[in-house]
Amino acid sequence: YLQGSISNELRLAAKSIALAQGLSFYDPRIHEGFLRNIIIRSNEAGEVMLIVIFGEDHDDQRAAYLDALLKRFPQIVSLYYCINQKVNDFILDLDIICYRGTPYLLEKLGDVEFQIGPKSFFQTNTQQAVRLFDIVKEFAGLTGNENVYDLYTGLGSIALYIAAQCHQVVGIEEIAAAIEDARLNQKRNNISNAVFYAGDVKYILSDEFSQKHGLPDVVITDPPRAGMHREVVNTLLLLEAPKIVYVSCNPATQARDLYSLKQKYAVTKAQPVDMFPHTHHVENVVLLELLPKEQWHLSDIDTA
Repeated sequence: YLQGSISNELRLAAKSIALAQGLSFYDPRIHEGFLRNIIIRSNEAGEVMLIVIFGEDHDDQRAAYLDALLKRFPQIVSLYYCINQKVNDFILDLDIICYRGTPYLLEKLGDVEFQIGPKSFFQTNTQQAVRLFDIVKEFAGLTGNENVYDLYTGLGSIALYIAAQCHQVVGIEEIAAAIEDARLNQKRNNISNAVFYAGDVKYILSDEFSQKHGLPDVVITDPPRAGMHREVVNTLLLLEAPKIVYVSCNPATQARDLYSLKQKYAVTKAQPVDMFPHTHHVENVVLLELLPKEQWHLSDIDTA
């Protein structure tokens, strides 16, 4: 039960329609074939965004195939396609073209409605995402007065979810397209106390940044699997925010970063969240609280 029934129905239909139309399947060993991959997104309303990736560019065959999918599945409200003639499967650097329907899918988490495009990163398990975000909000202990930094904000999902419970939230994300999504979703939800920056966290998070936006009362960090860059960890130690809420999809790199942060912080809470049932993957939320100065371990600070 890793995905909804509509995903399995679409997956099977994608194959059967291709066979009925005599289409070839992409062979990664020889890098030939027409139908390469499909990406399926669905929301709680049962609507579907489908992205079909083709390994070859044949207009007539492509149109016949996409039309057949639309005819069989009225749930497809957004249909995209992409031509990928590269060796690798990465498509975020390619044009993803809207064939039919709306250019985005809508998903609501709590009181916030998110507009999700074909290149948007969004939690795959939206029901558990609400639980995850509620834990983040609980650990942050927001009262409405806090200045919050949200590092690795993505399309601003956590930042926008907590905005109503804090004074200000400032999000940083390296992927510019994700920040565009964050600003669109901010506008869509009439949220005025959020600010978003596109750029590498280790460069954006600086003395000038904290002078402009004020020192944080809470830092929320949700880095990729590689964890936080050493420079980001060192900057957090210098900022001395009273609370850090660390969300991680990789316990190994989270443990590494927590070990570095123990110079000034103590782990006071931890809560795993099963975002990916029946797999070994887990999200883990940890609350770190600033220690009294007499308990700091300054001799451990990495000055390299």
